Amino acid sequence: MASGDDRERLKDSRREQALFTRRAVLAGVGVTGLMGLLGGRMLQLQVAGHERYSTLSHANRMRLVPVPPNRGLIHDRNGLILAENQPNFQLLVTPEQVPDLSATLDGLRSIIPVSERELERFHALLRRSRRFEAVPLKVRMHEDETAAFAVHRHRFPGVDVEARLTRHYPHGPHAVHAVGYVGRLNERDVRRLDQSRYAGTSHTGKTGAELQFEDLLHGHAGLQRVETNALGRVIRPLERVSPDPGQDVYLTIDSRLQRVAEDALEDFAGSIVAIDVRNGDVLALASKPLYDPNLFVNGVDAETYRSLQTDPDKPLFNRALRGQYPPGSTIKPFIGLAGLDHGTVEPRDRVFCPGHYSLPGISHRWRCWRRQGHGHMNFIDAMAQSCDVYYYDLAYRLGIDRLHAFLARFGFGSRPGLGMPGELAGILPSRDWKRAARGEAWFHGETIITGIGQGYFLTTPLQLAQATAILANRGKGVPPRLIRAIHDNGSLETRELGVEPLQELVSVRDRALWDHIFASLEETVHGRRGTARGIAENLGYRMAGKTGTAQVFSLAPDQEYDEDEIERRLRDHALFNGFAPLDNPRVAVAVVVENGGSGGAVAAPMARKVLDAYMDLYGKAEA
Repeated sequence: MASGDDRERLKDSRREQALFTRRAVLAGVGVTGLMGLLGGRMLQLQVAGHERYSTLSHANRMRLVPVPPNRGLIHDRNGLILAENQPNFQLLVTPEQVPDLSATLDGLRSIIPVSERELERFHALLRRSRRFEAVPLKVRMHEDETAAFAVHRHRFPGVDVEARLTRHYPHGPHAVHAVGYVGRLNERDVRRLDQSRYAGTSHTGKTGAELQFEDLLHGHAGLQRVETNALGRVIRPLERVSPDPGQDVYLTIDSRLQRVAEDALEDFAGSIVAIDVRNGDVLALASKPLYDPNLFVNGVDAETYRSLQTDPDKPLFNRALRGQYPPGSTIKPFIGLAGLDHGTVEPRDRVFCPGHYSLPGISHRWRCWRRQGHGHMNFIDAMAQSCDVYYYDLAYRLGIDRLHAFLARFGFGSRPGLGMPGELAGILPSRDWKRAARGEAWFHGETIITGIGQGYFLTTPLQLAQATAILANRGKGVPPRLIRAIHDNGSLETRELGVEPLQELVSVRDRALWDHIFASLEETVHGRRGTARGIAENLGYRMAGKTGTAQVFSLAPDQEYDEDEIERRLRDHALFNGFAPLDNPRVAVAVVVENGGSGGAVAAPMARKVLDAYMDLYGKAEA
């Protein structure tokens, strides 16, 4: 017979079995309920939401990628390439696809050399870019670096190596102020540019022809549909709408003449501009010092940029378009023509130069550059020897109102019309200008110094060259131009741009007056006492020209100008303008040499080098 303890154990087993059964039923109900919920959710996703989620899945698998167009090339007038595109491999990081950017950068630097400068530039670009845009970490990868990354590529989602075209300037600093450079898009560019046209584009023109002809050079972006994996990496391309490439541009610049002008300036800061007087073609647009535009294509480092900005000679400054200088005595041909046209002076009239000039009732003396004076001067003598007293008197008798009106017809005080961004107009002073700019009345003394290109009078080298071209054409001219032809990379056709017909901009009462101007400028170069006679030796053609010297600071009446004792940056600017050949002018040139001293000794020889080169290149062919 079972004991009481055994019976108790039998009773517990039955209870446990009943408890297990209840729990199993409850668990079964719970599992069934959960399976029902899961089945309902699956039914919702697979049936009710099929269309929506199928679209999302397709979108995750397919992506539209913009295809940037190839940028057009820039050539000189003879076809020499001044700006091209070079293929190279870039290491690109797409922030949106990178789980941990810091860890990714550390990992990349462990297998590929990434300099602090490159890292600094990357973070600067990252701040200006959108998260879905690829940002270059390295813009030029060597073959061994590309191979090293390929081995470890699986470790870096959102990082890719792509072959891209990069702007390159094969001649470095040569013609940099005319050609300009491209740089990466900044926030201002993004707001300004058409995003549909610039989709996928990372660069745009910043200065020079690259900026001026941006619409021609850039082209239109295309689109490509690609298939991607779960990490967003491209598996294969699908459909493609090809971009329209930019057009090639042929400038009017002759690289051979441009190089002569740049070399002629030597180590001076300054500018030389040469213009074809018959059609306005800018043949040389030199500004020194130069700089290498390749530094700016993918972002210049802060130290290099700071050194360029703080350089006292300002290499980034385009002196040809933006440098504003007193024209000095280079303005005298225009003042002289104004006097002849108004009948204020006749060619044979003589003015005595004692070395200074005074107005009646005024004790102040305006000095001539030749302290002992020139004696009696007629029109040709005064021009050739650059007698200041003659032009003090002529300017005073003409008056500022007639001077301003006549000089404005040559383009002084207005932008020359080249169309390049940043082009300045200089200052052609007048009563109205002074009242508006300074709130003061005009004085006779200011008219007198305007007559020798000093005082408030400012001009740019391009403006002076353009005015000289009009003078060489006996009053006819067209705006200067920098583009000669366009090559369409789609149709492969090259289109020469039409030349504007010459317009009569300056008319005089008697056409013979031009002959007097030409004769006086010929005497300046070829005459026995001409201020530019030093460049006439062995000159194989007749040339017209005018020297000029512009003061950087004013001297007291009893002060002597001693170049050797004056700090270099306070020395006078040296200028020259002229044209050749005399009997059939084809090219005009303007030279401005900052702190060069004498126009006859410094600027005139530079002009001769340019004109000699032009005659060697074109003289016989165009004779």
